[in-house]
Amino acid sequence: MNMVSESIVKDMALAHNGHLKIDWVKEHMPVLNRIRERFEKEQPFAGLKVAISLHLEAKTAYLAKVVQAGGAEVTITGSNPLSTQDDVCAALVEDGIRVFAKYNPDPAEYKEHLIKTLETRPDLIIDDGGDLVTILHSERRDLLSQVRGGAEETTTGILRLKALEKEGKLEFPMVAVNDAFCKYLFDNRYGTGQSVWDGINRTTNLVVAGKTVVVVGYGWCGKGVAMRAKGLGAKVIVTEIDAIKAVEAYMDGFEVMPMSEAAKRGDYFVTVTGNRDVIRKEHFEVMKDGAILSNAGHFDVEVNKVELDALSTSRRIVRKDIEEFVMADGRKVYLLAEGRLVNLAAGDGHPAEIMDMTFALQAVSLAYVNEQYKAIGKQVLNVPYELDAMVAQYKLEALGIGIDKLTDEQKAYLDSWVE
Repeated sequence: MNMVSESIVKDMALAHNGHLKIDWVKEHMPVLNRIRERFEKEQPFAGLKVAISLHLEAKTAYLAKVVQAGGAEVTITGSNPLSTQDDVCAALVEDGIRVFAKYNPDPAEYKEHLIKTLETRPDLIIDDGGDLVTILHSERRDLLSQVRGGAEETTTGILRLKALEKEGKLEFPMVAVNDAFCKYLFDNRYGTGQSVWDGINRTTNLVVAGKTVVVVGYGWCGKGVAMRAKGLGAKVIVTEIDAIKAVEAYMDGFEVMPMSEAAKRGDYFVTVTGNRDVIRKEHFEVMKDGAILSNAGHFDVEVNKVELDALSTSRRIVRKDIEEFVMADGRKVYLLAEGRLVNLAAGDGHPAEIMDMTFALQAVSLAYVNEQYKAIGKQVLNVPYELDAMVAQYKLEALGIGIDKLTDEQKAYLDSWVE
């Protein structure tokens, strides 16, 4: 088949640079390389079609190539309009993967790319944010019948999946990769923490030390963002709706308060909740002149852009990925990357070594659901612990680190109630 004619990409002439990016991350993803070697021998996806919706950059591109190495016919699209890298798309097409994605498509194009990906009639899917699953369960139910199951990458996507499952409407099994230990402990915390500040710093070129950073949400992503902000010398405030997480943030050394108070004090704001309107009109009205707003949640709904626009007397692009909103009293508020994921829309996303574990989990989870989909049934399931532990062990071996093992006597002691 001719993947060039079947794909929608910006410019095939960009492929060379895309190959360089993919080759670079491959050199720094030893766990995924090991999974690829297994897949090449075992061919778990032989004869099957796999549809992928992820932030389409070099690391996700390499995951697509690993799935392809397992025998699959792979089609990939972006999961966010501003995170797609056109050179990487072109490189994947040259490597025999069908691509429907361009940087910054309009909403109609973005939707078209998702639907075209599903119209390849996949047997398995990898989703990021739940777009593929949502379309399959709503307007394109005619494409449901062949889908065996899949894996979901994000907190936002798992919330949507669990809502479907609760209503008894989920039509195939989905593995909640986001909830695996090797995902949230490392990807969400260390990956998000580093990549968010990479995106903010390269975009603004402003100092963080001495400033006040408001982190909205203290889940694993919020923990990482707050930790790195502290490391950069910032004073950190956390806002939360969960009392347990709020106590945790306090015990970690951060100030905790409602957004109504934090909005008056913040120089930088980072939203990481997975919910909508966590920064809205009453908060914009009391912000400092020069406040910088950014989002690291999946969708661009955490900062209410409609209310921000309505409050402003003028708006303009002042620097790439920075939009200035001037309030009636002359204060200026800045929004980064249109309120989309700042670490991907204004950066390169998580470090390769971090995504190595996450994408290894994606690959082995997809193989697992393909083997077990009939037995699993229509539910959201956690990554089996043995797969999680295997990925961690592969990571340790790649780092040259050994750990202890229980002796037979220790195992017997732990398994017994008799002292």
